[in-house]
Amino acid sequence: MPNVDLHCHSTASDGLLPAADVARRAFDNGVDLLALTDHDNLSGLPAARAVADEVGMGLVNGVEISIEWGGLQVHILGLNFAADDQVLGDGLAQIRSGRVIRAQRMAAELEKVGIDGAFDGAMRHAENPTLISRAHFARYLVETGVCKDVRSVFDSYLVPGRPGYVDHRWATLADSVGWINGAGGIAAVAHPGRYKFSKPQMRLLLDEFKQLGGQAIEVISGSHSAENVAVFGRYAREYGFLASCGSDFHGPGESYVDLGKLSPLPQDLKPVWEAF
Repeated sequence: MPNVDLHCHSTASDGLLPAADVARRAFDNGVDLLALTDHDNLSGLPAARAVADEVGMGLVNGVEISIEWGGLQVHILGLNFAADDQVLGDGLAQIRSGRVIRAQRMAAELEKVGIDGAFDGAMRHAENPTLISRAHFARYLVETGVCKDVRSVFDSYLVPGRPGYVDHRWATLADSVGWINGAGGIAAVAHPGRYKFSKPQMRLLLDEFKQLGGQAIEVISGSHSAENVAVFGRYAREYGFLASCGSDFHGPGESYVDLGKLSPLPQDLKPVWEAF
């Protein structure tokens, strides 16, 4: 089976490395097929493709779209779509336009619990200010000694119910799947093991996703446990979803798994890349 990694990030969103460096690291780690999936943004794709073409590594267009479903933020991956599709591009621009306002609100909430300067601090970590995200706030809070690492920042401050989390109106599930399908791509539910849904809620999400034209689910993810792999492998079989895999790499020392270092998909699942 080829070494495939269809979920990673660059400084075009909340990664630590420029897109070209991400692609080169993937190749150096033995990746045969890569998708750069920055949040709500396609600007890193040309640089990644230039490196992929230079070294002879396969690369498909990718994006991770932020949506709201069931009152929580969910991420939908778009894979192998036309990057110049106007409707997709306009939809992503609309999502990005609200990020700075959300960041200002997050900083105000953090200030209430004694954490000052969070907006400016997070912005220093964001190479692309229009893609300011919770990860940039997390890096600032680690930098200033509030928490020991990024993961503990999320647990203590940046998830629902914690002092730095604020609601935001993202795209809908129908928006994201429609944009991806309209651009000729494949929509996949990203890292489903990370969502705090009950089994009935997860089924409702997957039912709606399939009805809207969603075709794939991320079975192997850097953040998935062996139990997650088993559970979402079963869902893939039941729903007839293509199976995707991705490290969700954000940068050295900050990611669950490095590029190209994933476990293989269960052999009886149909890999999503066979549909590319």
